[in-house]
Amino acid sequence: MTTTAQDIAQGITWDLSALFSSMEDEKIAGTWASCNARAEAFAAKYRGKVADLSVGDLVVALRELEDLSNEAAKPPTYANLLFAADTSNPSHGAFLAEQSEKASEVRVKVMFFDLELQKIEQSKLDTMLEDPALTVYRHHFAVVRAYTPYMLSETEEVLLEETSNTGVRAWVRLHDEVTANHDFRYIDPLTDETLELSQEEVLDRLRDPDRRVRQAAGDALSNGLAQIERVVTFAYNTILADKKLEDRLRKMEYPERSRHLANELDKETVDLVMQLCKERSDLVARYYRVKKKILGLEELTHVDRYAPLFEAEEKIGWGEAKEMVLTSFGAFHPKMREVAEEFYTKNWIDAEARKGKTGGAFCNYNTPDTHPVMLMTYLGNLKDVGTLAHELGHCVHGSLSRKQSLFNFHGTLPLAELASIFGEILVFERVVGNASLKDKIALYADKIEGIFASVHRQSAMFRFEQKCHTHRREQGELSSQEFGDYWQAELQSMFEDAVKLGEQHRRWWMYVGHFFFAPFYVYAYSFGELLTMALFEKAKQEGPDFADRYVHVLELGGSKNPDELMAILGVDLHSRAFWEGGFAVIEGLVGEFERLWDEYAASN
Repeated sequence: MTTTAQDIAQGITWDLSALFSSMEDEKIAGTWASCNARAEAFAAKYRGKVADLSVGDLVVALRELEDLSNEAAKPPTYANLLFAADTSNPSHGAFLAEQSEKASEVRVKVMFFDLELQKIEQSKLDTMLEDPALTVYRHHFAVVRAYTPYMLSETEEVLLEETSNTGVRAWVRLHDEVTANHDFRYIDPLTDETLELSQEEVLDRLRDPDRRVRQAAGDALSNGLAQIERVVTFAYNTILADKKLEDRLRKMEYPERSRHLANELDKETVDLVMQLCKERSDLVARYYRVKKKILGLEELTHVDRYAPLFEAEEKIGWGEAKEMVLTSFGAFHPKMREVAEEFYTKNWIDAEARKGKTGGAFCNYNTPDTHPVMLMTYLGNLKDVGTLAHELGHCVHGSLSRKQSLFNFHGTLPLAELASIFGEILVFERVVGNASLKDKIALYADKIEGIFASVHRQSAMFRFEQKCHTHRREQGELSSQEFGDYWQAELQSMFEDAVKLGEQHRRWWMYVGHFFFAPFYVYAYSFGELLTMALFEKAKQEGPDFADRYVHVLELGGSKNPDELMAILGVDLHSRAFWEGGFAVIEGLVGEFERLWDEYAASN
């Protein structure tokens, strides 16, 4: 079995040819020429007439727009994927900027359609929606019209779209380039060798069993972030200011409003889940008090949060991880394995470690007529197996959703986590069932820490964002010190007195990309984790019938709102008792971890 982390997934790169063969592919220029011509013809045909269209003509118009939007999405999608795979290549950044600008050119030509759609009288639209021909677009209409109170004139909307390429999107790209290409100077405490590491490689060392290695990684991360602190602080302040401006123009009532609209969730439901996350921080503190005892440390700090309880003897090979995931998926439902296996056989995964590759992991759905792809950096540890299962869960969801057309393709973010977290749990259940007592303790620890990272940490980061956006609106720019103060306060609160986040930790907000490219995205992780854990318990109780309904929900993509989709699985998202059930599952895991440790300690 391979033991070198850097080359354990060497050569595992994705095939993007379903989109284009290269940046020089002549199909890219052809796509833009066709899309612009079609957009101009579409505008000439429908501008000023949308409210008066018959049901039949409206269906034709929607299909034309959907097909046009599908084709126009491909070049910028391809550019984003190239850039994520290698941010160090200057031509990738330039290509991304060019494709973003060309995409805006097409979008502004058809922007009138949704604006006119929003002005149709509700009573008239309700009558039209009774026609079966429009049934497939019922949810799309609801999504478009939810934004009606916040839309500006067409001239203003066009201006915001065109200036965003040299505005907020440019600042997001700057953050990506600066963090992905920065060399973090790591001094190996075992050999005194100085290494220049990527961000992902440094973060991986925070999970090393040797505390000296973890501390050296903490030093490298904090010192490296300090070198780019001024740039990142300014970039984030500018992004905060941009959102403040756009929200003021659109008359958004509060900073998170735009995210709630996109997620099709009401403020009351989100606030309920976030409040429960804060209230149940006792589970986090309870777990880490036991971990401190196991590690034999007087105090746990930020470098100890993910310390393994027992040293792993070897890395988990790429092939072994593949079988673990596929077998687990297949045991739940054969369709899940069948779809996931395509990503291996058709090279839709990029997993090798290399400099310049963007941090983190993601699945990109692309378009319904192509296929999703996933990116991660696989280094062979248990966390990476969980990440692989998580992202392949997304990929299964995206592939099954290809039954839908573009306007119904993407589900909302909180439900987008449904299949990914489900995939993680499936793998965990299978692995832990065959493990020794000692390995079970380690597996439970890793699983619980992953849940805390998704539920409690993400909700703490949501509160951090709230503080930052509110401060920027009410008091002006934030200093690096003020960002650090908010970060420390909110993240420390989830651990109570069980872990002490040291001064080094103050800068670690800087590498969280979601703050920059998707404000308030993070609460979707808390929402999705709790939702999925509760659903997994239902799956155990209901058996194969649930599995079939679950796959059906994945196939529906974004064709229904979250309430409608979850109703198919017998869930009420507004129920406090339902969400408390999710925390009951976490409490059960913590209790089982404590029991396993007591058993192990008694026998040793």
